[in-house]
Amino acid sequence: MTAPSKTGVAIIGAGPAGLLLGHLLRAAGIACVIVERQDRAYVESRIRAGVLERTTTDLLRRLGIDARLNAEGLIEHGFNLAHDDLLIRIDVSALTGQPVTVYGQTEVTRDLIAAAPERDLDIMFEAKDVVLHDVTGDAPFVTFTRDGVTQRIDADFIAGCDGFHGPSRKAIPAVACEYEREYPFGWLGILADVPPCHDELIYANTDAGFALASMRSATRSRYYIQVPLTERVEDWPADRLWDELERRFAPLASRPVVRGPALEISIAPLRSYVFETMRHGRLFLAGDSAHIVPPTGAKGLNLAASDIAYLSDAFIAHYRGDESGLTGYQARALARIWKAERFSWYLTKLMHRFPEDGAFERRMQIAELDYVAQSQAMQTAIAENYVGLPL
Repeated sequence: MTAPSKTGVAIIGAGPAGLLLGHLLRAAGIACVIVERQDRAYVESRIRAGVLERTTTDLLRRLGIDARLNAEGLIEHGFNLAHDDLLIRIDVSALTGQPVTVYGQTEVTRDLIAAAPERDLDIMFEAKDVVLHDVTGDAPFVTFTRDGVTQRIDADFIAGCDGFHGPSRKAIPAVACEYEREYPFGWLGILADVPPCHDELIYANTDAGFALASMRSATRSRYYIQVPLTERVEDWPADRLWDELERRFAPLASRPVVRGPALEISIAPLRSYVFETMRHGRLFLAGDSAHIVPPTGAKGLNLAASDIAYLSDAFIAHYRGDESGLTGYQARALARIWKAERFSWYLTKLMHRFPEDGAFERRMQIAELDYVAQSQAMQTAIAENYVGLPL
């Protein structure tokens, strides 16, 4: 084992949550280090969501890591809900006074990693067998193996930003409260360098199930369709998927679906999950290590960013002599998490075909969508949640 190193906050995970936290702490002059299991190429290649709330873009601009965001991000003033051939536009800018920005999570991650050296943010990639120790004591530490050598980092605090399958949540006893809803379907997605079929996102409830038309840029599109959990990617050659997308969006989109070589095809299961113990001693959870939302509504990355806004402020206040932020972190974060979970659950229930539902449930979906189409109050409530509730 190498000689132990010492830092203020040991951050587990170099996803957007861990990277944002690291940058915010370094900007405040607080020592920290990020420990990441994967290599840099893997982290920078992960395909994730692409709709950013004001909370997320404000953090990037606060850090001055927004050059590509400003140059390449697409400002979206609305999005659409659809069923049959009815398109319901939710004018989020008119209803809330603010838009959202379409900019891929992959690009956010790359920007944050690229800016790390000049900001003196140390990211230790390829750290295997990460273990958290003494998180309830006064001197927590992390051990891991890197390049065949065991290393140790002593810290004042540990921030678990390592996702649903990481070690941080597992370091908290099972007595913690957790809540979960697994959905009986997944999203089959394709990413391709083709222009989108519509100028704004379309969430569609079709006879064949849910479908989403979205974009990462003016020349890169991301499409999804609802499929049973029994489906495999191998069952869906690209031509079959493009055929299905054409069928579902032909009556809704303003332009035909353009085909192109797939950059990525994958199936993602849907889950709602909250782990309510977000602080255990000197271990704090943030992002997917504490909660998962269905991608309906684009809350995953944005919810992680709001956790980090609370947690970074709490750490900074601690080093200035104020403990109230750390004490109140869990309650503040959970209040916003459950509202985001509610919105994602609502849209998922509204826009998908559930195998256990019958004619009554379908009529209820149609009635709700018709009400949304006719009610500015309902559209306002949806728009407020879509652009992100205030911190």
